Amino acid sequence: MIISVSRRTDIPAFFPKWFINRIRSGYCVVPNPFNRNQLSRINLTPENVEIIVFWTRNPKPLLSYIQELDERGYQYYFQFTVMNNPNFIDTNKSELSYAIKTFHQLADLIGFQKIIWRYDPIVFSDSGKIDLNFYLDQYEVIASQLSGYTQRCVISFMDKYQKNNKRLKKIEKEQNIEFLNFENIPEVFSKFIPSLVNIANTYNMQVFTCSELIDLELYGINHGKCIDDDYIHQVFNIEVNHQKDSAQRETCGCVKSKDIGMYDTCLFGCQYCYATTSFDKARENYRLHHPESPSLIGWYDIEKKSDVRQLELF
Repeated sequence: MIISVSRRTDIPAFFPKWFINRIRSGYCVVPNPFNRNQLSRINLTPENVEIIVFWTRNPKPLLSYIQELDERGYQYYFQFTVMNNPNFIDTNKSELSYAIKTFHQLADLIGFQKIIWRYDPIVFSDSGKIDLNFYLDQYEVIASQLSGYTQRCVISFMDKYQKNNKRLKKIEKEQNIEFLNFENIPEVFSKFIPSLVNIANTYNMQVFTCSELIDLELYGINHGKCIDDDYIHQVFNIEVNHQKDSAQRETCGCVKSKDIGMYDTCLFGCQYCYATTSFDKARENYRLHHPESPSLIGWYDIEKKSDVRQLELF
């Protein structure tokens, strides 16, 4: 079983103690996001977990537990988002210097092969605050400092969802800007993507897309999978289930996994986030968190004999 930690929230940044407690206990409980009376008990023992995939903007709080994960025999890799968006986009972001330093520390600790740099989502507007030149300049600044600490970069372009659309409209009004669909900007294909690939090549990185329908292989960018069976085999020599995760959107190529996070719990306040309906709700849920609980929020528990198949529904 592959464990996703997590598409729904940033567990390494905000819930590291809970995570290691669940590892020590050998299981966690995940409520169905649409019906919290439906619970799933997830076996987290080393014998049951093929690999753990971490998704984070700040793995620093988890670093003190890495040795314990190694000693217990877990395999894992990190999807580490490092960007330098303005605060009106990434409200509670870490300083870039802090993120770079943490990236270096993590790579020194676990090896550069086990870290994937996420430069996403890219959010284009009609303003110079966040246009093509801004993202190219920032990409080179970051890539130059991550060279030698990773060889793989994932990019995507912002999508509008029901959960983030209201926030994005508010920003457009406050900042007097308009967010643009990248496919409607000719310079994305004539300038931005070729330049980004050239920068990546300069710093020995290969670029992949995440959940993008458009084919960019002509430019040297392949479709990527965040939970990637080929990558897992290449780096860890582990053969996992190759079946696509049907619970994800159609453009997602990830293979099947079990996600142990909960929605509306992340405190980073990224305005484009699809996993957070309300930042107030996220703060309220965070106050309901207990690091000793079997579940991330509240205190949900079920007996070992309970069926885990329910998780496949969400």
